[in-house]
Amino acid sequence: MNTEVDGYNICYKITGEGDETVVILQGWGTDLGVYDSVAGCISDKYKVIQFDLPGFGGSDEPGEAWNVDAFADFFCRFMQTLDVKKATLIGHSYGGRIIIKLAARDDIPFEIKNIVLIDSAGIMPKRSFKQKFNIRKYKLIKKIVNVKLIYALFPELIDDWRSRQGSADYRNASPIMRQCMVMAVNEDLTELLPYIKQDTLLIWGDKDTATPISDGRLMEERIKNSGLCVLEGCGHFSFLEKPSQFKSIMRSYFEC
Repeated sequence: MNTEVDGYNICYKITGEGDETVVILQGWGTDLGVYDSVAGCISDKYKVIQFDLPGFGGSDEPGEAWNVDAFADFFCRFMQTLDVKKATLIGHSYGGRIIIKLAARDDIPFEIKNIVLIDSAGIMPKRSFKQKFNIRKYKLIKKIVNVKLIYALFPELIDDWRSRQGSADYRNASPIMRQCMVMAVNEDLTELLPYIKQDTLLIWGDKDTATPISDGRLMEERIKNSGLCVLEGCGHFSFLEKPSQFKSIMRSYFEC
């Protein structure tokens, strides 16, 4: 299904017919279908909404670069469009960033009942001296290759260098979405965690390299009403790697 929010065509779907609503907020660069198994864990008891954020999956891209707060603002308007007054929010990776932002606000147009964060982003890693050096080196080289005369002399060499910079998510994103991603990864949400009052379930893969298990432990420490479930041997998409264990955790938490 599709709906229009702020002039953007937004792709979404609803499964289940329960009295209570659950909304899934996706990870960076995914589409809503990635979370079919997550919805399937609880759709026999709950109405579950999956959707593509602007710039993700089948939804229109933002007209300009958005930070996490702008995506959170959009989500509020999406909820109003679907007339959702109360919901449990599930967030994977980038979706977790948006939920943290919303839960820390004093006034939003709907009530957050509970929260589930799966391999959530939001904690800025401490950078080593080598990482800081590499960042400075990258910025210097970027200034050089952006000089038109230099590019005219070595176009193939510079294009090859550009194609190898950043993560796969960054390289595969459009120019606008790259800017969105840069703003997100450079914002640390650690100080917002104590403002989260909702009961919060944290599910993490202990082999996650994108958002390491140490992030999950820090969130468990900072979010008052939270508990951490660890899926051993799993990476950043723990819900896909250990689906049966993930389902057991979800059904227990949601009392299905």
